[in-house]
Amino acid sequence: MPNFIDRRLNPKDKSIGNRQRFLKRAREELKRAVKEQVKSIGIADVGAGQSVSMPTRGVGEPTFQPAGDTGDRERVLPGNREFSPGDRLRKPQGGGGGRGGAGTGEDEDDFQFSLSQDEVLDLFFEDLELPDMVKLSLKETLTFKPRRAGYAVTGSPTNINVAKTMRNSHGRRIALRRPKQAELDALAAEIAELEQKPKPTPKDKERLGMLQAELEWLDRRRRRVPFIDTVDIRFNRFEQQPLPNASAVMFCLMDVSASMGEREKDLAKRFFVLLHMFLRRRYERIEIVFIRHTDEAREVDEETFFYSTQSGGTMVSTALEEMLRVIEARYPASEWNIYAAQASDGDNISGDSERCVTLLSTVMKYCQYYAYVEIIDERESEIFARTDNGTSLWRAYRTVDGDWPNFQMTRIAKPGDIYPVFRKLFAKQPQTLRQPRK
Repeated sequence: MPNFIDRRLNPKDKSIGNRQRFLKRAREELKRAVKEQVKSIGIADVGAGQSVSMPTRGVGEPTFQPAGDTGDRERVLPGNREFSPGDRLRKPQGGGGGRGGAGTGEDEDDFQFSLSQDEVLDLFFEDLELPDMVKLSLKETLTFKPRRAGYAVTGSPTNINVAKTMRNSHGRRIALRRPKQAELDALAAEIAELEQKPKPTPKDKERLGMLQAELEWLDRRRRRVPFIDTVDIRFNRFEQQPLPNASAVMFCLMDVSASMGEREKDLAKRFFVLLHMFLRRRYERIEIVFIRHTDEAREVDEETFFYSTQSGGTMVSTALEEMLRVIEARYPASEWNIYAAQASDGDNISGDSERCVTLLSTVMKYCQYYAYVEIIDERESEIFARTDNGTSLWRAYRTVDGDWPNFQMTRIAKPGDIYPVFRKLFAKQPQTLRQPRK
């Protein structure tokens, strides 16, 4: 029976086995502590390792102890000078000291536990996903791509790896001391020279016999050790690697116009940082397209999207037009799952909100899911408590929200709202067909 020994080194001062058991036992408490900590730190810091505080209850390791109220014991502990076996001890009087007493005794601080980056992100995004990740029409479609997977001793002649085969052949010939052709040619030349002598001496005849015997022996040895043997041949080996049955792309649309102050832009960036980190963590094969807009929109890279200081007027429809242009150019809806998230303060040029509704109705025909986040002032939270109240863009998008079940919209007023809103938008949910409501 084989024995498997894990010789991987543990991190410094850590036991992997004990750590994994503790994480499993205290998972819910650690998840709650991480989510509470998000409200007080920057969203960009979520991906870093953290130390979280949690109550000491439930963090102790289970141990076996003898029951104190059962059994018959007769012993005297070392250092005892007052009691003898058989003495009866009086029950201690009073109480209230120690842990649990009101105003007296001692207590313990909350337990501090350090989580690595991977552990924090696993807890943070454990129950989130992109809705309707796989299209119904592509569920049963599986495609494979051949991938190099080393060498094999059998295979098709077209897959012979010449370099590996010749290296094996060269090493085998050196190990078996196969005679070189130059050695045989040198002996044959010397034999021919001796045979051409008109009057060979007895010494020449003896030398000729020795050379002919050596040449015959080397020739037999050379034939026994072939230049290339079957044991030398190596073939390229391929494995069929399954490909994802549906590709996904996420469009991130952000308003960076003059109406978006530093607070609004900061909240929008925090939301997109969280979204970006979530997508990179949960889905290896997903592309992200960043689009910024003022009164004109353009596709940018990640660095420009998060850190550029561009500003200007506001025309939201330009972002939707740019998104449609990119979809038509690179992401056909028949081959891609398309998702979008938009962040804006709701301000828009007069008459453009109606155009946004027209464009968004077209966009929703391609999208699996579309999330709109509107950033408002904290003082407006009560005024806009009802979903019917809001900016012209909010009211226009409400008409789309009523027609498409895969369209969601919500508001953010302060940093503490970002994570709850994010969970609301991307919580796991049953798969639904991408059909408008009747």
